[in-house]
Amino acid sequence: MARRIDVTGAGGVRLAAWEFGDPPKTDRAHDPSPSPAPAPAPSSSPSASGGGDLPGVLLLHGLMGRASHWAPTARWLSARHRAVALDQRGHGRSDKPPRASYTRDAYVEDAEAALEQLGLGPAVLIGHAMGALTAWQLAAKRPDLVRGLIICDMRASALGAASQHTWTEWFRAWPVPFATLADVRKWFGEDDPWVERPNRARGEFYAEVMAESPDGWRPVFEPEQMLRSRETWVYDAHWEELAQVRCPTLVVRGLDGELGRAEAQEMVRVLPNGQYAEVADAGHLVHYDQPEAWRTAIEPFLTTLGPT
Repeated sequence: MARRIDVTGAGGVRLAAWEFGDPPKTDRAHDPSPSPAPAPAPSSSPSASGGGDLPGVLLLHGLMGRASHWAPTARWLSARHRAVALDQRGHGRSDKPPRASYTRDAYVEDAEAALEQLGLGPAVLIGHAMGALTAWQLAAKRPDLVRGLIICDMRASALGAASQHTWTEWFRAWPVPFATLADVRKWFGEDDPWVERPNRARGEFYAEVMAESPDGWRPVFEPEQMLRSRETWVYDAHWEELAQVRCPTLVVRGLDGELGRAEAQEMVRVLPNGQYAEVADAGHLVHYDQPEAWRTAIEPFLTTLGPT
């Protein structure tokens, strides 16, 4: 079960945070229900949140993701941690103001606000892709709030203009609206021309970010906002901020992901207190592709951090 707690982010943007409990009865990588969101409980204020003295963990999804993508990880963590996943601005059930800022500073300030308003810090930050960049930028900015960091398949090097152009063309190729969720799963898992080989987990991943509208199924986010968010980091390298992260940090990559082994190992070298792990048979969606192997990869690192 996930309980929603509202957080006020940078510029007053309302963010939905989800506190997880009740470890799952199975190891399914995704929520089997047709609803793409975590099962909500009544919204509460941050002061009403629970967790007792358990060490805090904040999970940050990647671009186009949502908190529910972390559900298996968060429920597993909840046995020993207060695990909270954040729907970042423009994503999930958080606000998507068309004129809001979608800069790096805004995303970092949102995560900072979540840690402070929920009383999670000093916490372990676990981020995937864009969420990982947000996590290490926050760890560099506010070391007092972060005691450990897990970076999942995010590059520190600049991706460049060609990458942004490719993404623009990819969004244009989406055959929206999709008639059914089965069509969503098939297109993203099999038919997407940007996919090298069929990937069932990828289809399920995108099914979770769709909502039914009168004419079919559409993404819960605005593609234009996703491109605006992305253009604030793709043209720059982020090695300097990585070098400023002082807490223990684990860099995790999928063998078939976007983060290459050489770059991942260089990131570990640049980090003052870095460690490395990789997950076989996983692509970019490491935690979603191979949830059991992902947990095996990060558990020793979490154990070394110990209690707060």
